[in-house]
Amino acid sequence: MAQVDKIDSNITEARYAEEASQGVLPGTPNWIPLEPNSYTDFGGTVTTIARNPINPSRQRKKGVITDLDATAGLETDITQTNIQDLLQGFMFADFRAKGEEAPTTTATGANELYNVAETAGFYVGSLIMGSGFDDAENNGLKNVITVTADTSVEVTETLVADASPATGAKIVAVGFLFTAGDLDVDASGTLPRITTTTKDLTELGLTVGEWVYIGGDSAALAFVNAENNGFKRVRSIATNAIEFDKSTSAMVTEASTTETIQLFIPRALKNETGASIVRRTYQFERSLGAPDDASPAQIQGEYVVGAVASQLTMNIATASKLITTIDYIGTDHETVTGVTGLKSGNRPALVESDAFNTSSDFSRIKLSEVVAGDEAPTPLFAFVTDATITIDNSVKANKAVGVLGSCGMTAGTFVVSGSMTAYFSNVAAIQAVRENKDVTFDFAIVKDNAGMVVDIPLLALGDGKANITQDEPITIPLTADAATAAKIDANLDHTLMFCFFDYLPTAAG
Repeated sequence: MAQVDKIDSNITEARYAEEASQGVLPGTPNWIPLEPNSYTDFGGTVTTIARNPINPSRQRKKGVITDLDATAGLETDITQTNIQDLLQGFMFADFRAKGEEAPTTTATGANELYNVAETAGFYVGSLIMGSGFDDAENNGLKNVITVTADTSVEVTETLVADASPATGAKIVAVGFLFTAGDLDVDASGTLPRITTTTKDLTELGLTVGEWVYIGGDSAALAFVNAENNGFKRVRSIATNAIEFDKSTSAMVTEASTTETIQLFIPRALKNETGASIVRRTYQFERSLGAPDDASPAQIQGEYVVGAVASQLTMNIATASKLITTIDYIGTDHETVTGVTGLKSGNRPALVESDAFNTSSDFSRIKLSEVVAGDEAPTPLFAFVTDATITIDNSVKANKAVGVLGSCGMTAGTFVVSGSMTAYFSNVAAIQAVRENKDVTFDFAIVKDNAGMVVDIPLLALGDGKANITQDEPITIPLTADAATAAKIDANLDHTLMFCFFDYLPTAAG
């Protein structure tokens, strides 16, 4: 047994941990697994300058190391779970979560209880999603019937008693179940709204720009008029009313009767302003196998330290998976030998989740003009063949005398841009480009009763020149630059919004 001659790529593994401060890990970091399809640029690039004095031998002398650039970049499929945490770094923000708790125990018998330390965000009528429990009965969609403040959440469904729930087990508020006949639609105003006489809708924790899904999987859980169900974007929130400014179809006035309508809410993430901006730094770990086959547990590796989220590109292509490329810029690059071993910390197992596909998982993709008072304007295109969305934090490494690598990072303007190709059907899109119309873009993807909505509330379009090729359909290539949507509404003061739904009814797909 001796030093190995080579190490194969398939035995390597990539993980990341959030730092406590730039370049400094917390006491016990959590090394979260990644699923790279490939690496775009990972490691440290050393710059040297040779000595070249004037001398009769006409030879240069050995150079010196003058700089180091550390980067971590990879391509990965997008699943429901594998991108959420990292997106916070790119958005310089925290998720706007609703009720979310890790139960200390579960109880059954006289009462079906999730015992929790805090009950903020949970109310009578809340729909909650249990996940990560060893007993299947404790997972899935539940209906809350009693909340004992900072003690327990009682549900109607039967649970299994668990004195020590598995690590990662949690309950999340994912919606609300209205009582019979209590939720109505009022479409008589400038924009449609849902109204209730009994529920304080501000308790749902929604913000302007978030999306909701209305309606369950049976007629008893949804509005009679199909236009009133489905994905909707929130424009304003009052105690007993929520107004919408985006909808698949124009909503119509409806008074419910015996229906107990379900409303589903997301975990939302948008680029924030002011004190709500949160800057994160990371360390990326790439294990490189054991160099000595006599000591297979002695794993060597490399680290990109002090990494700041630089650029993310989401790729949407026909008949493909939803894929993203993520790139980080770090302050330094480190290696560890097999004898030293990988850095300490928790290394949880990968949460398995299927990738989203672009053929059957997209339930909505829409590019349209922003039309005041119209929640469902005619889309500019019926079908898109491909699209990209890019987030660029314009991160630059700060160099300094006495520092090999970088002493810090400067984040520039938050830039969201994109491109797409669509099938041409009329000149509306060309006119929208020429007239510099206010345009908005969004898409929803749903898989296995979960999903997400990506929303860009305001875009300026470019290009728009019809592409005509013999024996092919006419296509329109477009470029897009996003901007804050504050000009549309002061509360839409963001450029990009992600809404992740931990539960959606089957009808949403």
